[in-house]
Amino acid sequence: MDNDVAAGNTTSTLGHLALGLTLLAFGLGGTGVIDNVAAADAAGLATWVGGVALFLAGLLALRAGGTREGTAFAALGAFWFTWGTAVGGGVPAEAAGVFMLLWALLALSLTAAASGSGPFGQGVYGLLCVSLLLSGVAGLAGSGGLAKAGGWVAAVAGLAAWYGATATLAGWPTTLRRPSRGPATA
Repeated sequence: MDNDVAAGNTTSTLGHLALGLTLLAFGLGGTGVIDNVAAADAAGLATWVGGVALFLAGLLALRAGGTREGTAFAALGAFWFTWGTAVGGGVPAEAAGVFMLLWALLALSLTAAASGSGPFGQGVYGLLCVSLLLSGVAGLAGSGGLAKAGGWVAAVAGLAAWYGATATLAGWPTTLRRPSRGPATA
């Protein structure tokens, strides 16, 4: 097996695991479903797993020739590192809302670039885009309900990314297949 192919597959799995865990922690914190846990409590995980590990996975994917995944992971690593280090630093809610909306544009680009990659590729980035849009509008409008909705969407995106990576490692199915129909009998 070619080393570049193996590195790309490993890098992809690592990147999706890091993205999934970060989105899940951020999303669950944003929902308020767990007492005394907020999205800001995911800052450490977002900085190191979502930021540093994802950025490094992106650089490795780029080195192995994986332009789409390398760009996605490096850019999302920069996003999570910036968010993780800035949260709780006295940033006005409106500024945080604009930050989220600007990064939603990146997620929209990643969604378009992932066309043809199946539900776990395009779906995760699409859900991330929706989550960032909801979180951004919530910050600008001061809406706790929209922030919670954004948290739920992020949590679902995190579960999808985590499942996709775990399924790759475990050999589980990542597509829904229709049962084949044999010839019609009368």
